[in-house]
Amino acid sequence: MKKTERRGHIRTALNARVSVEHETLGKSIFSTRDISDGGIFVVVEDQQFTPDMGDLVTVQVQGLPIPAPELRMVVVRKTVDGFGLQFADHQDD
Repeated sequence: MKKTERRGHIRTALNARVSVEHETLGKSIFSTRDISDGGIFVVVEDQQFTPDMGDLVTVQVQGLPIPAPELRMVVVRKTVDGFGLQFADHQDD
């Protein structure tokens, strides 16, 4: 049986460092696995950073020559190796 792709945007592999800040969990640095027009997947290795589905976080790409914008994102998927974040302004996509 063929799996149906539910994502509305094409993903592109991207390994970038991002800071993710949560209201109660604090701020941590992670790597991304992929990005799309709708969001990113953040890889969590040993960190105890476990946001709940629907939680809002602030994400900022690290290591650029100038500070990147801080983006509001929503946790929309959780797996054993990380979590999927959707740009807050794309929640209706």
